[in-house]
Amino acid sequence: MTIKEQITQELEKLPEPLLQEILDFVQFLQAKNQQRNIREITIMSESSLQKDWLKPEEEAAWQDL
Repeated sequence: MTIKEQITQELEKLPEPLLQEILDFVQFLQAKNQQRNIREITIMSESSLQKDWLKPEEEAAWQDL
């Protein structure tokens, strides 16, 4: 039996109020995972973007901020 099947089987046994809590937790985990993915993409893209950041014209464009 897969983990997904085991979870489904256990969910069938729970009363409705607990299902709401589980839904909240699952949504929390999804949001947490999404934030982790965004962080990883940001870190991976930093080195390629850094080449543009270090150009003199970029420095000039941002000097007044």
